[in-house]
Amino acid sequence: MLVKSKPEWPPALCDQKLSCCYSTTGKPTLDFGVHGLRPNYDNGSYPSSCDNTNLYDETEIKDLISSMQENWPTLACLRNKGTKFWSHEWHKHVTCSLSTLDEHSYFKAALTIKEKVNILSVLKDARIEPGGFYSLEIIKEAVKKGTGHEAAIECNKDALSNN
Repeated sequence: MLVKSKPEWPPALCDQKLSCCYSTTGKPTLDFGVHGLRPNYDNGSYPSSCDNTNLYDETEIKDLISSMQENWPTLACLRNKGTKFWSHEWHKHVTCSLSTLDEHSYFKAALTIKEKVNILSVLKDARIEPGGFYSLEIIKEAVKKGTGHEAAIECNKDALSNN
């Protein structure tokens, strides 16, 4: 089983949803944010929502909240500080195979990966800038060169159904 980090680009998510709602902490910075950290089987599937008794408890991560609001923002139209999104990620992805991680360790690990693997810097080093048009192959090559890992990229559609 592999553990995968899933970054997300806020402008693309906003395009996909036709609009975007920001948390009560405001609009996120123009950078890749954390979407989640999850275990994956070799075939790409993953276990999900295994333990309904292992509940999210924000008091366990109170020292991480400001970093999470900056690096793991919620863009769904739920006016909150991100807690519903973080609770969802904890319940869906961690209560299964990552049960060796406590809540604090899980969220800290995701933030540490985001800090160490700065996707925006990797792309900028390859002269790939936000707003430009680049082939999927060029982007994947840049990520592989900059991180040492293959990238799985999902394209969203904007309000006009453009990729």
